[in-house]
Amino acid sequence: MSRANQLGKLRREIRELREHIARLEEENRQLKAQLARANKDSTNSSKPPSSDIAKPAPKGRSGRRGRKIGGQPGHPRHQRTHFPPEQVDHWEHHHPRRCEHCGGRDLQEDTGQEPQVFQQVELVDKPFKVTEHVLHCCRCERCHKITTGRLPSETAATGLVGPRMLALLLFMKGALRLSYSGIQEFLDHVLGFKVSRGYLAKMMNKGAQILGPPVQELRSLLPSQPVLNVDETGHKENGQRMWTWCFRAPDFVLFAIRASRGSDVLLEHLGEEFDGILGCDYFSAYRKFMGQMSGTVQFCLAHLIRDLKFLAEHPDPVIQLYAQPILKAIKAMFHLIHQQVERPMELEQFQSKLLAHKKRLLSLCTNTAAVSPIEWYVKKHYSEIWNLAERFRKHGDAYFTFITTPAIDPTNNTAEQAVRFVVMDRRATQGTRGQTGRTFCERIWSVVGTCRMNRRSIFNYLSQAVTAWTKSLPIPPLIPSDPS
Repeated sequence: MSRANQLGKLRREIRELREHIARLEEENRQLKAQLARANKDSTNSSKPPSSDIAKPAPKGRSGRRGRKIGGQPGHPRHQRTHFPPEQVDHWEHHHPRRCEHCGGRDLQEDTGQEPQVFQQVELVDKPFKVTEHVLHCCRCERCHKITTGRLPSETAATGLVGPRMLALLLFMKGALRLSYSGIQEFLDHVLGFKVSRGYLAKMMNKGAQILGPPVQELRSLLPSQPVLNVDETGHKENGQRMWTWCFRAPDFVLFAIRASRGSDVLLEHLGEEFDGILGCDYFSAYRKFMGQMSGTVQFCLAHLIRDLKFLAEHPDPVIQLYAQPILKAIKAMFHLIHQQVERPMELEQFQSKLLAHKKRLLSLCTNTAAVSPIEWYVKKHYSEIWNLAERFRKHGDAYFTFITTPAIDPTNNTAEQAVRFVVMDRRATQGTRGQTGRTFCERIWSVVGTCRMNRRSIFNYLSQAVTAWTKSLPIPPLIPSDPS
């Protein structure tokens, strides 16, 4: 074989080996990416904590932070206070019959010590009353026709159950997340009150009708809110995927179930005139709404931290080297924020330090030269790094709105906390079946969430609302007209 042929053969082999190496490298990158996605959990992604259930807890730890069960050191002890006298129905006095020391029976009470009080709560045999309304028929002596007595309008409004009983049913369904079967079993086994699930469904529909005006009032307040946090979660309806939107204002929370997860829902509820501050995650609907509204945005830094944790734990060391300094810088910024809570400094000095952290973070996130000075190479082979860099080039400032606007939090935790019980309700009840159930859920969730935010009794509010409705009076508002 001639020398030229040998060189040609070697070149072909080298070319084939290079192509083979390139394929293996690409396959290796894809496998690493698959492994990283498989290792996602609630700490490095938006997956819910319930998805971590397959991971065993570390030995010797009862909680996520290794805390023991029960009261924590340094926390004040909480003891239940006694019922006031007006809530006590019966008193029993117990006197000692003999001295427990010597057995003597000559006992006197003038010891100067207050008697010890112990209270016990017990269900009465029948914890409800039944009123029987008898409608008599009378014949008119003038026209000889029969006229039947009529129910009072307040009684006819709710039918079989009175206002407080209807409020209890709404409370059990909305706040306690019980199914119709669960409510039915409680009423039957505990109260001795038998009703069908169909009747319970009718009562929920009536409750939704009653709660319509106060919830609609909350919706009318949304566009004028100076600060608003928004989040969304999946909703099931007869196999169809829908979305529950949560609008969390400083004084109330509103829920809306829609088939869309897009910015059209934000436009429907807030409008283009919304000029407040919107706290949210980096989902595309919010980014689109940024260009449609008049206000500003605070993207959630907690979501960003989870994204960075995912990259910092990525099997590819190049991605790790990019993400770890950013994650460290963000932790340093939050350390400063926590220090401000414990040992406050002057606002100008605090904001100046935060701005320095912001400048460093923007520089770290947008700089891909450490990976490669060739941008197309980074975009092709390290899409995770490129996407995060592009995110900060376009919207980096929106992660730091809280620096100059103390009214907004750097995270979207308030909305996530408000929507948590809705996620639990979805798991317990498996969603809704139609528009009627959807309307009930929107309204009862808004009432429950708003009452909890304002430390207001949910049951008492529901009782007041139903009672006002039976008397044709205005339904009481969920929040005062002047929250200040």
